Amino acid sequence: MDKLAILIPAYNEEVTISKVVKDTLAVTADIKGTSVYVYDNNSSDNTVELAERAGATVRHEYSQGKGAVIRRMFREIDAEAYIMIDADDTYPVEVIPDMYSRIVDRGIDMVVGDRLSSTYFEENKRPFHNVGNSLVRSLINFLFKTDIHDILTGYRGFSFNFVKTFPVLSRGFEIETEMSIHATEKRMLVENLVVTYRDRPDGSESKLNTYGDGLRVLKTVINLYRGYHPFAFYSIFSIISLIISATLFFGRVWIPYVQTHTVDNMPSLIVSMILFVLSVIAFFSGSILAAIQTNDKRNFELSVIDASERLKDLRNEGKIKK
Repeated sequence: MDKLAILIPAYNEEVTISKVVKDTLAVTADIKGTSVYVYDNNSSDNTVELAERAGATVRHEYSQGKGAVIRRMFREIDAEAYIMIDADDTYPVEVIPDMYSRIVDRGIDMVVGDRLSSTYFEENKRPFHNVGNSLVRSLINFLFKTDIHDILTGYRGFSFNFVKTFPVLSRGFEIETEMSIHATEKRMLVENLVVTYRDRPDGSESKLNTYGDGLRVLKTVINLYRGYHPFAFYSIFSIISLIISATLFFGRVWIPYVQTHTVDNMPSLIVSMILFVLSVIAFFSGSILAAIQTNDKRNFELSVIDASERLKDLRNEGKIKK
């Protein structure tokens, strides 16, 4: 078991991978028991060869997508602390010791490398990415009542408890959104760490599709809100259906009935009753799912306890590298 595991997902990053691995090894030289892992995701260039030559342990994930890579990394690697950094040389490795210290000394579960509070908007040359990052940050902080400053950053530190209890559901770049919301909803300790950001060097191309991945991120936010806050989610539909039902009933059925004592608009009556039933169903669906979610939270706390006990056992057995 490693003291510190540096996790680097990589896909066609031959321009920068050597520098990132060498810089990471240099900055962690004083942290004994550190290992650098590059997880290759079907690269067609020289990423694997260059990473091995630079001193990294290279492993492979053949299912395409960043989420698939992170699922593999989290399952295979055991460490007291983890730091995930992109292979594109856009993040400063100099803050790795600070991230590591916050995790092992202060018990932080996730350290977020916050680009948006420093140089991101000046360095990033893709304006729609700037808008997307700001939009997602504002939306998630509003819906989930959190204060994470950079939702989509790929530079993060994790505790053993976080890694071993995080269910990876996403396959692509929306994985960072999933991590941020999971940590918030499970009441894990999260800290923002402002880091400088530099744009990719010449010859290095982003794998992020601005519109396609952006839509997937928004879809993930909605799905996670439904999963973590089912009562609030379904109450929205319940209230909307109830308002339309009441408006239709009183406007098209009740008021004419008071005047004529006959139901002249039978279709409106039927539609208003259907909407009323849907409103009731949505309300009780949200209530039932909220009860299930409460039970899931209890089960999660038990899984965290199990992960903590496992880490203690590994320490007591002397299986952590020194």
